[in-house]
Amino acid sequence: MIPPRWGSSSQSAFVADAELLFALHRQGVFRYLCRVVGRTDTAQDLTQEVFLRVTRTRVPDADPSGHRAWVFKIARNLVLNHVRDGARRGETIALLDSATPATQELAVAIKQAVGALQEADRDVFLLRESAGLSYGEIAVACDLSTEAVRARLRRAREQLRDALDGPMRVGRQGAITFRRTDVGEGS
Repeated sequence: MIPPRWGSSSQSAFVADAELLFALHRQGVFRYLCRVVGRTDTAQDLTQEVFLRVTRTRVPDADPSGHRAWVFKIARNLVLNHVRDGARRGETIALLDSATPATQELAVAIKQAVGALQEADRDVFLLRESAGLSYGEIAVACDLSTEAVRARLRRAREQLRDALDGPMRVGRQGAITFRRTDVGEGS
């Protein structure tokens, strides 16, 4: 379909729909993309590209939940392409300093655990936990059934729980250790 000329009322409806979708979903899309790519600047660029694509396409006839799922489907497809392209280019990974505080170590452990999930499980998990999409919206965005979304989310949570059990236990034991002192020592 060829989009109408800019001067037509149809095109202004495209723009109005895109502006509304941008206002409603920009932050959620950005959070989701940030979690997937791990870089704010890249996530900002990808968010902009998502909404450029929204402006170039006719918004489907659907309720607000369907529109949200459609926007996140565009975001998911775009970030999957970005990640695949990055894997082909062989992006460099920064080495971590071993003297990082426990909270940073835990954040790294979480990022690694989420990154170790199967691609589809990771997408379902991030769409639910960082973007806040419903199971139905995730199903539409990922071309899955609602039951498949439930199963993938359950599996992802179990795998994350298993992967983070050790790092969480270490983090809970705390950085503060108490030494037993004998009476009369040092006073």
